[in-house]
Amino acid sequence: MLAAFAAMTLLATTACGATADRDGASGTSGKPVSGLRILVPNSPGGGYDTTARTLAKVMEDSRIAVGVEVFNLSGAGGVVGLQRIVNEKGNGDLVMQMGLGVVGSSYTQKSPAKLTETTPIAKLIEESGAIVVPKNSPYRTIDDLVAAWKADPKKIAVGGGSSPGGPDHLLPMQLAKAVGIDPRQVNYVSYDGGGELLPALLGSKIAFGASGVGEFIDQIEAGQVRVLAVTSENRLDMVKDAPTLKESGIDLIFTNWRGIVAPPGISEADQQRWIDLLTRMHGTDAWKAELAKHGWTDAFATGPEFATFLTEQDKAVAEILTSLGLT
Repeated sequence: MLAAFAAMTLLATTACGATADRDGASGTSGKPVSGLRILVPNSPGGGYDTTARTLAKVMEDSRIAVGVEVFNLSGAGGVVGLQRIVNEKGNGDLVMQMGLGVVGSSYTQKSPAKLTETTPIAKLIEESGAIVVPKNSPYRTIDDLVAAWKADPKKIAVGGGSSPGGPDHLLPMQLAKAVGIDPRQVNYVSYDGGGELLPALLGSKIAFGASGVGEFIDQIEAGQVRVLAVTSENRLDMVKDAPTLKESGIDLIFTNWRGIVAPPGISEADQQRWIDLLTRMHGTDAWKAELAKHGWTDAFATGPEFATFLTEQDKAVAEILTSLGLT
């Protein structure tokens, strides 16, 4: 079914792909590039979507590019989008916003398309996770939550904005292990991105949520959810009152990441063009301001360095999922 859908998508789209303006492709002519497209492999409102739309806006506001199209193609934890990007072989105008979640989904969904087939462009950011509850939750501290969770793991549902194998799934699994709960007993409910996770959390359909801090920041500031703990090494400025797991006596630090890949078979010139454009974007004050606003950590890496990182992540995630019996 997935392969058939991806094939139909390919037939419908490859004939009408945009053609980016190659003048100034490396950012040397000063002329903004046009015709660029960014595929987001999950629903609007999630972390991938926010990151893609933020970088597109910074590129446009900084006159690095104009008319950058960001579009969503959700399904199967990002695997539908992955299949699309692999099918777009040679299309140098299209990239996909991705991250740890797509790495895991490619295994748990038994995807015929693999990230190793794509062309690495850049790693952009890292983001710490947060353990959050709705404002009316009986759990006031992470200790309260852990005590109830350990008493009846299957009763306490945790939601995340990624399918099994993604960061929001790996976080509660590793948290469970750190507090002495068998990860196989965890009642994990998967949502397709933060856009679907938040209503479930606010509606108390799940006991707590596990996702990137940036996914919840508006609701945190509005007092709709409470952060019981963050997964970073040190406290975060954007949620200063929230302790780290380490502070709370839980030996766990967890970091998610996001990056950009292109279809297989693009030219070296197109790969370098994207690297140059994103390098220029990364150097702007506007991007630095967005990092601070969303609580993102700068983790910029391009080309061979990002390719090596992707290979290492692919291997590490495969090993974790195998231990959970999910591959």
